Formats: sequence, structure tokens, C-alpha cells
Amino acid sequence: MKYRQIGLTKEKVSALGFGCMRLPTLDRKPSSGEVDEPETIRMLRYAIDNGVNYIDTAYTYHNGKSEEVIGRTLQDGYREKVLLTTKMPIWLVEKSSDFDRFLHEQLSRLKTDSLDIYLLHNLKKETYHHLLKLGIFSWAEKAIDKGLFRYFGFSCHEPFSIFKDFIDS
Repeated sequence: MKYRQIGLTKEKVSALGFGCMRLPTLDRKPSSGEVDEPETIRMLRYAIDNGVNYIDTAYTYHNGKSEEVIGRTLQDGYREKVLLTTKMPIWLVEKSSDFDRFLHEQLSRLKTDSLDIYLLHNLKKETYHHLLKLGIFSWAEKAIDKGLFRYFGFSCHEPFSIFKDFIDS
């Protein structure tokens, strides 16, 4: 497996990551049915055993079941072998206390005390300004200081001009 450094960090990430948006399902229809947990565990542990060390999931994947299955998959020493990323469902955030509520729910689902990377999921201009008003960055700094996650970022599907505004602000 080839590895690359993540930005200015000292972290080395595998050239192949494992995205958990569409896990195997019992009905074999992508994302529609119940997760085939034995098959997912077999696949993900095989990937990890063969050098994949980046796992990406989110609060809403498989109606919340992705994080739960990944949490069970990463037991028995597998959590320590990966960089675990999940995403906050920012469109569901109404008040600042939701930051902690979602993070702690996700940590519980993932059966871990901390994340390596925590992302704001599908950041949009409207949600960005709402999150700023709620103090998202001061909250993130405190969560990092508490050891709840190590790195903070966002995923974005917006045009470059809006993405650039996020980066430059």
C-alpha cells in the first residue's frame, strides 16, 4: 500500500480509503436496505489488514447504521489501525448545544472516545453563516483541546467561488 502525508500534518494516509456511504446490504440494493454486517466486517477488516488506514463515514449514511456497523467493525484492535473520519449533519443543527449532542452520539455509535477527523458535512453558504453565529470554531477548538477529535474540516459540494469564500474567511 502506498501512503501520503495529509497536508501539513504528520499523518500518513493510505492511497486507498474506505468510504462507508454505500455498504453491502442484505437486499443488495445500494444504501436502501439493512446493512449486511458480516460482509461489511469482512470487507473492512480485509482492507485494513492490507494497509487501508482511512475510513470515512457520516451521521446519515445508511440512516445512521453505517456509524454503528463501523463502530462494531473497529473493535478488537482495529480502531487503533485507522484514521477515522465522520461528519456532523450540519443541516440538522439548530442551536450550539447540538454540536456536542451530535458529536457524542456519533462517538457512541462508533464505539470510540475520539475521532481523528471531524467534518462539517456538505457545507453550504447558508449553513456556514448559521454555524458561525452559533460559534462553531470556538466549539471545535475546545473539542480538540478535550481530545474529542484531532482535526476539523468540512466537505463541500458547492461551486468553487463559494468553496473559496469558506477557505478565505
